[in-house]
Amino acid sequence: MKTFLPKVNLDQRKWHVVDADGAVLGRLAVQVADILRGKNKPVYTPHLDEKETDKQFMTYSGWKGGEKYRTVAEIRARHPEKLIHHAVKGMVPKNRLGQQLLTKLKVVKGPNHPHAAQMPAALKAAA
Repeated sequence: MKTFLPKVNLDQRKWHVVDADGAVLGRLAVQVADILRGKNKPVYTPHLDEKETDKQFMTYSGWKGGEKYRTVAEIRARHPEKLIHHAVKGMVPKNRLGQQLLTKLKVVKGPNHPHAAQMPAALKAAA
């Protein structure tokens, strides 16, 4: 039996707008990561790009004593889009395919976005 390889058609890529208001971060990240991987399509292939709490975050500058710890509340107050990007990044593959998928993720704070020309499909996040 031969392995089925779907043809990659660049014209079939869709844009999605996700309303994350009131959604749980982990469930939202799973939903967005599945769409980026193409798991919502009937021709999903794992090795191909189908185009589509008291937790603290630590950053390290590379220098001795260069660690900075921030809580979720601090990040949510300053840059809430970084929380969603970090959560989705943890759920995509840790290889070149995952890096390629993350370039397609655009996180915008608020209901207005500059991607209206791409006619994105509305997607409500699971609560």
